[in-house]
Amino acid sequence: MDTFFISHGAPTLVIDDGIPARKFLQLWKSSIMQELPKAILMVSAHWDTDAPTVNLVQGPNDTIYDFYGFPSKMYKLKYPAPGAPDLAKKVKELLNKSGFGPIMEEKNRGLDHGAWVPLMLMYPEANIPVCQLSVQSRKGAEHHYNLGKALAPLREEGVLILGSGNATHNMHYIGPDDGPIAKWASDFDTWLKEACINGRYDDLNNYEAKAPSARISHPWPDHLVPLHVALGAAGEQAKGEVIHHSWTNRTISYASYRFTSAK
Repeated sequence: MDTFFISHGAPTLVIDDGIPARKFLQLWKSSIMQELPKAILMVSAHWDTDAPTVNLVQGPNDTIYDFYGFPSKMYKLKYPAPGAPDLAKKVKELLNKSGFGPIMEEKNRGLDHGAWVPLMLMYPEANIPVCQLSVQSRKGAEHHYNLGKALAPLREEGVLILGSGNATHNMHYIGPDDGPIAKWASDFDTWLKEACINGRYDDLNNYEAKAPSARISHPWPDHLVPLHVALGAAGEQAKGEVIHHSWTNRTISYASYRFTSAK
């Protein structure tokens, strides 16, 4: 299995045909990944904890509405994908073995919108087991890259490892779609693309010092570090590829990436 980073943008991605990335995700199974995974490990920006934590769910996942002020129909959507308790246990085993423990578990937590919104478009049948793994944004990019490295064996078992965040994420500077893309957002987005496709992993792990406009593009690292998990899980010398690129609100990049193992 290749690994992926998806920019999920606003929750309304799931209902708004005016967001270009919506069509990209709807065509996922036909144009990006025809092979169905046995299970999905989702690393979402919207579950941020002190220690790595998995949701170990028996039965269907609950749909978490961790947003407010959106159209009422958003709060009626359901994505009851089966839990993946066996995958959750395997994730705990791999991370504990690699020194990240103790790994915590949540038995009553479902999928937040960083997980179910893109998955509802990618796999609308909601029939693939999903386990969610939290991020620890206070521990930085390299921590998440190494977290991904520890999870690499899952790819051999048909598990799809998905990071869900945003290539740029600063909600204080969003604007109308008919305006020009902010230079700081474009500069960071371009740097990220070049670093991913050219395998500059050390730069990516130190993006706060290396990238232009890093602080304004990501005031907090939660929406970028899922990319580092996907990158690490693909293995050393993995090849990065842009699989989608679009903008909304002048500052929100929906750049999404595939990472293919060199082996």
